[in-house]
Amino acid sequence: MAELGLNEHHQDEVINYMRFARSKRGLRLKTVDSCFQDLKDSRLVEETFTIDEVSEVLNGLQAVVHSEVESELINTAYTNVLLLGQLFSQAEKWYLKLQTDISELENRELLEQVAEFEKAEFVSSSKKPIIDITKPKLVPINEGGTTELLNKEILRLQQENEKLKSRLKTIEIQAVNALDEKSKLERVLQDLQLDQENQQDLLKAQDLDDLENTVATLRSEFQKTLNDKTENQKSLEENLAAAIHDLLRVQEQLSMAEKELEKKFQQTAAYRNMKEILTKKNDQIKDLRKRLAKYESED
Repeated sequence: MAELGLNEHHQDEVINYMRFARSKRGLRLKTVDSCFQDLKDSRLVEETFTIDEVSEVLNGLQAVVHSEVESELINTAYTNVLLLGQLFSQAEKWYLKLQTDISELENRELLEQVAEFEKAEFVSSSKKPIIDITKPKLVPINEGGTTELLNKEILRLQQENEKLKSRLKTIEIQAVNALDEKSKLERVLQDLQLDQENQQDLLKAQDLDDLENTVATLRSEFQKTLNDKTENQKSLEENLAAAIHDLLRVQEQLSMAEKELEKKFQQTAAYRNMKEILTKKNDQIKDLRKRLAKYESED
């Protein structure tokens, strides 16, 4: 809305309030007109009046009009307080503090701008067919707030929990694969050592040195590979431990958040009312059982 600098939703809210104010204003003006009409019909029945009679008539009319105008001004002030209360209640749910500038309420330029907007809006709308617009309801004041924030935090923790579970599963698979590969390499080393022992008796002395050198080289390379795999396994085990630690932390946070949500629910008016009703019902059942036992004993 270019005239007042509000978005479309707030524009509709302003128009609804102005429509309400125009309706109340029209009713009060009709009431003032009826005061004058009643005076004409009830008092102005003679052709001439004395000064005292005219003063009495005007004083009576002044009292009636004064009462009507005062009543309307008071009602308007109370209505504005209720409207501000709705806005402040919604803001407090999100821990916001709204501020108002009372001096701007007497800014003639802004008041004329509002008057021009009202004139343009309602003159143009009077020429258009009336469309039934369903007013959106205010967000319930007693619901949401801290509870809604806790629900969002629980949802975030659950999502993080799922991610950590997936990460933990991946690390476990990597660790198992590393252990399998280590076992295969150890079996290969054992086979090489067994072949070396079996061939020592068959090889000649001149070939024995070459074979030992070859075995030593293979052993060195295998030991290097085995060390690399061991370091990789340690890294995977550390990552696994870290993931498990993160999973436990998130599960603890999730449990705390759920307890906090349950605590908030127990503090609501609905829970207290339900508990009070159940207590009364239990007392009534106990009383009925006592009466029934008394009647049975008499029989």
